[in-house]
Amino acid sequence: MMLVVSRMSYVVCKGLKIALCLLLFLTTYHLRLTTNLRLTYDLYAQESSSSSELLDKAWAAHGKHDTEATLKYTQELIDLYKDKAESQQKYLKAMPKTKEEIEEVKELNDVATAYFIQAETLLRQEKLEEAKKLFQIIINQYPFAQGWDQRGWYWSLKLVSEQSIKKIETGDIEVEQKKKVSQISTKIVLYEPGTEDLVNYEKYGEFKGIGTKDYKYTIKDQEGLMAAIGEGIYPNTTSVRWDPEFKKALKEKRLDGEAWDFMHSPDLEAAFLKWATGSEPPGVRLFYTGLILEKAGLLKSALKCYYAIVVHYPGSYGWTYWHTPWYVGQAAVAKINYILSQNPQLGYKLQDADIRIINGYDNDVANDIPIVNPGKFVKLNLVEKIKPKPSIDSLNIKKISGKGKVHIVQYETGDWQLIVDGKPYMIKGITYAPTKIGQSPDDGTMTSWMDDDFNNNKKADGPYDTYVDQATKEAIGDFQLMKDMGVNTLRLYHHPNPVNKEVLRDMYNKYGIRVIMGDFLGKYALGSGAQWNPGTDYNDEEQKKNMLESVKSMVNEYKNEPYILFWLLGNENVYGYACNADTQPDAYFKFANEVAKAVKEIDPDHPVAICSGDILFLDKFGKDAPDVDIFGTNAYRGNYGFGRFWKSVKEEADRPAFITEYGCPAHADGKTDLEAEELQAEYHKGSWEDIENNSAFNSGAGNSIGGVVFEWLDEWWKAYEPSIHDTKSLWAGPFPDGYMHEEWLGLCGQGDGKDSPFLRQLRKAYYTYQKLWK
Repeated sequence: MMLVVSRMSYVVCKGLKIALCLLLFLTTYHLRLTTNLRLTYDLYAQESSSSSELLDKAWAAHGKHDTEATLKYTQELIDLYKDKAESQQKYLKAMPKTKEEIEEVKELNDVATAYFIQAETLLRQEKLEEAKKLFQIIINQYPFAQGWDQRGWYWSLKLVSEQSIKKIETGDIEVEQKKKVSQISTKIVLYEPGTEDLVNYEKYGEFKGIGTKDYKYTIKDQEGLMAAIGEGIYPNTTSVRWDPEFKKALKEKRLDGEAWDFMHSPDLEAAFLKWATGSEPPGVRLFYTGLILEKAGLLKSALKCYYAIVVHYPGSYGWTYWHTPWYVGQAAVAKINYILSQNPQLGYKLQDADIRIINGYDNDVANDIPIVNPGKFVKLNLVEKIKPKPSIDSLNIKKISGKGKVHIVQYETGDWQLIVDGKPYMIKGITYAPTKIGQSPDDGTMTSWMDDDFNNNKKADGPYDTYVDQATKEAIGDFQLMKDMGVNTLRLYHHPNPVNKEVLRDMYNKYGIRVIMGDFLGKYALGSGAQWNPGTDYNDEEQKKNMLESVKSMVNEYKNEPYILFWLLGNENVYGYACNADTQPDAYFKFANEVAKAVKEIDPDHPVAICSGDILFLDKFGKDAPDVDIFGTNAYRGNYGFGRFWKSVKEEADRPAFITEYGCPAHADGKTDLEAEELQAEYHKGSWEDIENNSAFNSGAGNSIGGVVFEWLDEWWKAYEPSIHDTKSLWAGPFPDGYMHEEWLGLCGQGDGKDSPFLRQLRKAYYTYQKLWK
């Protein structure tokens, strides 16, 4: 999953998949030896198991509840590597941020994780005080240690240990789950709001090189521009310090701390003053200043702030949590378009604005070349807005991909559509993986929803027996609820769990819901035969053969099933968890292309898609995988949609595209449950409207064929303790409180868990889609 933030943040999740939880990416690191004692130690360690090997064995034993083996492997790890871990901790001044920095303190992370496993083992035995002592060791001696979650993030062992101690001391396992009331927000009253609503930059300077790599805006009348733009917006940044409210906030010490501490503060005034005078790079500073102005309802000032980025800092960038570049100028254009579309009373649109980053699909920003057109604000033409769509029958078809009842067409306009049974098909999809509370893949207790029958009525519980009324408990079933919502597609994988064809046939025949059937193509080492560490190697012929056979088996097994919509390869493999597509992108996409051709030889009736990670290595996909019909990607970019994604796919690959995974938690720190639900619904509404706006014959790129919501139901196991609905923040991103709460992604909740797996509490986002999709 990709996130839009501009500094590395750290998670407090202890959601580790035990059976597979090797610390990815961590390579053996040896400190430079300066004494014979250290030399002797390292020679001894080299003859013993590595810390990763021991940690792997410890997690595996812990997952099997083998206490003796768990303590044996963890203690051996601690004894062997404790000195090195303490040495690494000693020279650290702050939490390591980049993957490379984290890799350099491998032993520190492994030793602290070993203590954590021991403490968890003691908790199982209800030896609370002994567990508490081990958690305290982590806090005191290894505060910068991080664990690795195979789902794709590092987590702070210190923070999770502090939470565990808090639970032990309070005796209330749900102490952190208690309902939070909304905090009162302060208002922003600008000392200098600016003399123009939307600034005409041509009055104050000169544009050169528009639409080229030589773009530049030169200010000619700085004083006039400062007066027009208002306080806190470049170049009028120093005036904030003369604002009486700034001086007052300083005196009250409301500005103490880093700018990032204010990002989601209810004190909007202090947040604005802090960010407007902050030390972050100017493009990043302007973006978050604009975001705070937007939250405060000062939309015109927010628009001016975002547009100042486009004019002055179009090529600026920050870094996502995953340490991939986030291009601030592109996000600013998307923000402007979103605000204007949601607020037609403003009466403007931004015309022709575009920022293309050549070489912008990798993690190297040194070779980036921005091609910039700042565009212009023009009065909204209502006649143009209601312009009718062209008749499909009147358009010539430029290209057809596929021969069967499901195929892809591109019209002479360049727009794409998915055609099913002769009619355009917009994917209104959802990820469906209902899990009974208390179950988790981490300890091997998770069962398949297709076979679950906890009430012994010989029907699958989720599809047929769920209800929304706790009083009557009248069975409706998820399939009916999804049909009522407007869902027409589920995204499923044929492995690692078996598929119940009869359930899927019934889903299609009675409820009209089709299936995008996927193969992980080596992600999580599934299908490749590789070990979790180092993961799938896309240059290994044996592993490629295994993966190809896995895909062929899927296609042969399901190609004649009436519910199949198309085939999907991978799951954001370019992020590289237990596979190496991130370091072998050309090899990965070339192999995916080979697989796509093999699929079409077996089954010409259904297209082949890929599930990538946002637009990382999109240029390589376009070059290396011409036989993959559809580009799909997991993307989490915020409530304003997916920005330049659609246009980028059109430029680099010219394929139809869809969002294979997007969503937002229904929990936000500092918000009530109702407020958080509202924010979740707003996020989904903005996302779907962007998907629809970029579909054929609309105002966007014309290559969107839909999206898949993540997900139907909250999964309580995601943050490790499957019987607790954790509110832990897992990673930083563009969500209501700035963090992903992955146990709260469902459009439906499971209440307090007592009626699981049957109760469905439909959230506002469900009804939002019911309006959008019906």
